[in-house]
Amino acid sequence: MSSDQRFFDFLKERIGLDVTSVGPAIIERAVRQRSTASRSQTADEYWHTLQGSRDEQQALIEAVIVPETWFFRYPESFATLAKLATKRLADINNMRALRILSLPCSTGEEPYSIAMALLDAGLKPHQFKVEGMDVSPLSVEKAKHALYGKNSFRGQDIAFRDRHFIVEDDGYRLGERVLEQVRLQVGNLLDPALLANEPPYDFVFCRNLLIYFDQTTQQQVFEVLKRLTHVEGVLFIGPAEGSLLGRFGMRSIGIPQSFAFSRQSVLAPEAVPAFLPTQLPARQPVRSVTPPPVRSRPFATVTPLPVVTKAANPDAATLLANIAALANEGKSAEARAACESYLRSHEPVAQVFYWLGLLSDVAGSALEAQGFYRKALYLEPQHPDALMHLAALLQSQGDTAGARRLQDRAARSERADSERKR
Repeated sequence: MSSDQRFFDFLKERIGLDVTSVGPAIIERAVRQRSTASRSQTADEYWHTLQGSRDEQQALIEAVIVPETWFFRYPESFATLAKLATKRLADINNMRALRILSLPCSTGEEPYSIAMALLDAGLKPHQFKVEGMDVSPLSVEKAKHALYGKNSFRGQDIAFRDRHFIVEDDGYRLGERVLEQVRLQVGNLLDPALLANEPPYDFVFCRNLLIYFDQTTQQQVFEVLKRLTHVEGVLFIGPAEGSLLGRFGMRSIGIPQSFAFSRQSVLAPEAVPAFLPTQLPARQPVRSVTPPPVRSRPFATVTPLPVVTKAANPDAATLLANIAALANEGKSAEARAACESYLRSHEPVAQVFYWLGLLSDVAGSALEAQGFYRKALYLEPQHPDALMHLAALLQSQGDTAGARRLQDRAARSERADSERKR
């Protein structure tokens, strides 16, 4: 029953899901669960039930969608938003409130993080409004309930919890000051008329969604996102999606770790592009290839990233941290030298070869980058960043099948990690 192509096609039509991006096993499991719940005995029987019930259609979608999010995920994006929002208000002479959109908003952590970031940055409630939207009514209801457990608070800096949440017996309740800034609703990005009567948004967050679509659907969704984003606005995406926006003609604004893109033309190419994190939260796959030239960085403040390493030797840990810091500061030559120094004095680790691959990628040495990524995967077969960067590289060289296999591996690994945490 579970491998029936009809169910794959249904999800593709309804929510744009490309089965290969998550792996057939995820969808097969969801179909089995819903078949059991609806007491269907055969594939045809469940298909008939699915076609005749909007509630069951939504239930299958909910079974496939596994929200994995937390407050202030990718914190530099929110720090960048706060700086850009202040500048944007000055540009429009405070004549209206800023409009910010988060979609998919999942269970609310992202739109509420946006509101907290702007309030903490000193913006007044009347200066901005946030809208959150998701295809899942269940997720939107959870977001409106605004009661969160410990899994929604990750990372070292969770001081915002003391400022904006009230402790209750069963979790943390978001305060009214933040809730009043956010409006939540159900909506589907595949709808070309989505928010058609609304004015464009100054900032749009659409992170970690495009990677689950095929190229045709990516183009369709991007056209909607382009319409929703003000011509002078900024679109925030997930770390895996930079190369996609580059293909659609958008450009990074040049702030490391922000994953922020603009439609405006690039005026002054910079010699050194922004780098991606050494180790992304929840092993989020990254598929960016050579970043496009970026504008000068009017707001750039790079904080060296912490490096997660299994090395027991403190000297090894120090060297790895130094590599990350140099790369994030745009010091490509020094970062490469630090990688080579590490390999001369320590056992090889996947992260060093990943950094060498990324440095080669940025320098335009595709074949050299490919070799380094493969060495990283030899040492750590499920290294998420190496998988997705190599996939993007193969895709650019016309090896679509090879790229898809690597993307499948990364997606399966991410799903498996998410399930183990539940």
